Amino acid sequence: MQADLIIVGAGMVGSTLALALQGSGPKVAIADAGPLTLAPFDAQGAFEPRVSALSAASQRILERVGAWSGIAARRASPYGDMRVWDGSGTGQIHFSAATVHAEVLGHIVENRVVQDALLEALQARGTAELIADARLEQLREVEDGWQLTFSDGRQLRAPLVVAADGANSAVRRLAGCETREWDYFHHAIVTSVRCAEAHRRTAWQRFTDNGPLAFLPLQRDGDEHWCSIVWSATEDEARRLMALDDVTFRAALGRAFERRLGKVLEVDPRLCIPLRQRHAKRYVRAGLALIGDAAHTIHPLAGQGVNLGLLDAAVLAEVLQAALARGERPADLRVLSRFERRRMPHNLAMMAAMEGFERLFQADQLPLRWLRNAGLKSAEALPEVKALFVRQALGLSGDLPQLARR
Repeated sequence: MQADLIIVGAGMVGSTLALALQGSGPKVAIADAGPLTLAPFDAQGAFEPRVSALSAASQRILERVGAWSGIAARRASPYGDMRVWDGSGTGQIHFSAATVHAEVLGHIVENRVVQDALLEALQARGTAELIADARLEQLREVEDGWQLTFSDGRQLRAPLVVAADGANSAVRRLAGCETREWDYFHHAIVTSVRCAEAHRRTAWQRFTDNGPLAFLPLQRDGDEHWCSIVWSATEDEARRLMALDDVTFRAALGRAFERRLGKVLEVDPRLCIPLRQRHAKRYVRAGLALIGDAAHTIHPLAGQGVNLGLLDAAVLAEVLQAALARGERPADLRVLSRFERRRMPHNLAMMAAMEGFERLFQADQLPLRWLRNAGLKSAEALPEVKALFVRQALGLSGDLPQLARR
């Protein structure tokens, strides 16, 4: 089969790119190792353990590609406030959407909900050919682009391939793209919990001696007692916490969170995810582009990973559409380099900021503890600084693609 563009990976980022390109002209195929089938959504069912904190910019992108209505019809939890504090001191800070006259800071949404809404939009619009159960085994440069061979023997050809197949990208590996990466020697425990007190549409984050602990607000039929937790801990501590029975784990979690929402009453099954930061040295080469986690993975400290990926998709779509309008070949390196120039500085800046925060709050030296507590207290007293942070969290600053603008 021949296409103009093959997107490998039908997750949140790859599907968004396919939808953003609809009506542009090129024949798009999107291949995924999974079945690409929609399961009925149970609004009363348990929460998925993996969630994303979608920014206002991400919401606009998803609205404009036709997926947000599917998300809202399933389940999305808005939040308007964020409270952050240092568990080893007295520093704390409160952010509110109201400081920039916004209604919400973002929405906590289960990844499965976002993916299903995007797949639903792809199936309804029929603008891209969906190729399911396609596990990539070979990637070979040919005269007119790339040839992809899948585990069942199917082959696809296209002048342009986009890797949207996640942190362990097969495209990136098979194409020989180099990365810089390092291990945090931490794991993230993720699950959903029910607390005695309502979260009040607030995202809570405490920096502990072992790592950050976030309680992200979830909502089901108006019940605001559920939260998604992301608990970063050293490998040994994560292993110990995962081995605890539910009663003991709930008690340990409540202590670590200083019981800001009262007792932890229920806990769903837990997942433990190793944390590793990775960044491709180049996002592009002739006929190839990396987006989302295939290009960069970031510490989950501020839940920015998926937002960076959606911006990648929107910018790449914009660059390709502009190239087509000018009669240029989208697969040309000079075209794809425009995408890299727009996205790499922003992604690196965000990664550096998260790395700095992580190192500062993990530091045990007394001067650094004093510095971070003093910094939190000072920032809390400066409305302009807080408003700047809120605008960053909303994703409404910097070089935004058209899909993310007001």
